[in-house]
Amino acid sequence: MKKLLVLALALILALGCVSALAEEATEYDIRALIWKYDDTYGSSVRQAMMAAAEEIGAELGITINLTMYDAADDMAKQVEQATILVGEKPDFVIINLAEVASGQQLVDMFTEAGIPFLFYNKEPSAETVQSVVVDSGSIFIGTTPREAGDMQGEILADMYTADPASVDLNGDGVVHFVEFMGEPNNPEAIARTQYSEETAIALGVPLEAVLEDPIVANWDTAQANERMTATWAAHPEIEVVFCNNDDMATGVIAAMNAFNYNTGREGDPALVVIGVDATDAAFEAIAAGKMTATVKQDGDAMGYANVRIAVNYLQTGTWLDGLDYTLAEDGYSVRIPYAKITADEVE
Repeated sequence: MKKLLVLALALILALGCVSALAEEATEYDIRALIWKYDDTYGSSVRQAMMAAAEEIGAELGITINLTMYDAADDMAKQVEQATILVGEKPDFVIINLAEVASGQQLVDMFTEAGIPFLFYNKEPSAETVQSVVVDSGSIFIGTTPREAGDMQGEILADMYTADPASVDLNGDGVVHFVEFMGEPNNPEAIARTQYSEETAIALGVPLEAVLEDPIVANWDTAQANERMTATWAAHPEIEVVFCNNDDMATGVIAAMNAFNYNTGREGDPALVVIGVDATDAAFEAIAAGKMTATVKQDGDAMGYANVRIAVNYLQTGTWLDGLDYTLAEDGYSVRIPYAKITADEVE
């Protein structure tokens, strides 16, 4: 009789555990580690994530508590923030790396703590992506690195084909250019830098770099302004400026304004300046005739994907099952497409 009672109690406990597991959570604590708040494109993604948390929560009948942390472009600070999260045990962490080559420490911390995570926007460097993303069983949400560069090159080639004089400003048959690079070891920056030039040349633009190496300005407007001012003083033959992002393009334009270039005023000369991100500032500059074009990196789509995929993992244990996202050929990422934005699109 006693044995039967023990078995009955064990069965009741087991059924209770199964019932608890089967009952889905109605509230999730999600944290986001952000490389820096004052990046324009990054701010658009942050705002999109906050909006997505509300939208997705309402759609699924759950509460998503989303808290973000600003690393201020400091990997040591991001590690400190991660240490705090490990102690607080959130349900999930969304990671925008402060340094793309330094993700392993975060991976080790969160894996040991049993906290799931994904990466977005700043892809872990080629040397670390296998261990940081693939081996950890995580996922990366971003863009196809070369696509923005290809589109920048295509925009320039379209201009040159339609009117060579609009690009070859001095008419010498050579298009002199410089490239403003975000970060030296960032996969997006490397690909944008490489393919903007290679694609334009492949499509018939006679490009010639005035400098041996790209100008590294760390995605920053002020740095781009300062470095363009110095570069223009040494190389007034520059005709085209490719920028890895719109913040740097804005800095380049501000520098050229001091020389009465790219003012948007009728009759004033202008270099071709092509950026990436399609920020509000870039749209305004293009509309005003100060900037040539940009390539849209869809912050709204990326922000939504970050939250939706995180919640899907928490609810199903899978990244993409049941969602309208497709894993890229690399087997570890979801890629958000780019789009060309010229004066015609702005209008």
